[in-house]
Amino acid sequence: MTNQLTFLAVHAHPDDEASSTGGVFRLFANQGVRTVLVTCTNGEHGDTMEGLKPDHDSHDGDDVAAMRAVELDAAVAVLGIDRLIRLGYRDSGMKGWPQNDDPRSFWSTPIAVAAERLRAIMAEERPQVVMTYNEVGFYGHPDHIQAHRVTMAAVALLDYEPTVYFNTIPDSVMAIYRERWEQEERERIERDAANGIVSELVEETPSDGEEIKMGTPDAEIDAAIDVHGVASAKYDALAAHHSQIADSFWMKMGREQFIEVMRTEWFVRATNPRGLVGCVDDLFAGYR
Repeated sequence: MTNQLTFLAVHAHPDDEASSTGGVFRLFANQGVRTVLVTCTNGEHGDTMEGLKPDHDSHDGDDVAAMRAVELDAAVAVLGIDRLIRLGYRDSGMKGWPQNDDPRSFWSTPIAVAAERLRAIMAEERPQVVMTYNEVGFYGHPDHIQAHRVTMAAVALLDYEPTVYFNTIPDSVMAIYRERWEQEERERIERDAANGIVSELVEETPSDGEEIKMGTPDAEIDAAIDVHGVASAKYDALAAHHSQIADSFWMKMGREQFIEVMRTEWFVRATNPRGLVGCVDDLFAGYR
């Protein structure tokens, strides 16, 4: 047993670590906290460097995974992460894709099997704080949902109880993001129209009709972490995932606006062994 503070995050794909926890990873590294990243899949179903989607004839998932591995290493270096563990499962693709049924995919892996692997890592590292996604994987991706299930199963097997947090965004902030996304869509349609291309707004509701609520009521936020001082590093970590992030709304902001907009990371508590009350400003509240 050690008194070393340790933060362990379980993420689904390369780049997830930067988007939702890039700030706290760099912040904790600066504070001398040990930081551990578990990335569950290789991200085979991301875009190629040329922007080709998984359904394109020239899309090679293994090549994409190799490219994303290099990008992840670069992001990990930017964020000062002490240990990266790749579980190496195959990207499951979006909900309803045939790749969900690939026996190599994370989604098709028995929860007990993956949870035992993660339990062994947690038993070795003994993090006081663990972070992953909520039961809907924040936005419904099968690999995010599986990361939630596997993480909670692994935590249940430990001989102690860490504080588990799920990443989230307050409803008030989500409304601002949605307005920005809708504006970007309108601008895309206008650009297409200028080039003689007829396009429509992208439908946010899944084809199965199940709408995922991504935000959390502001009053239910359990942790709001000020990462303004390290937001530039978060920007660089996202930029390291160039193949997936280059056209994202984050990169379109530019560094200066990004630093101002992305100044906070938010979480809700899934376990509370320290009996915390209210919204804290430190994920290690109760431990230091």
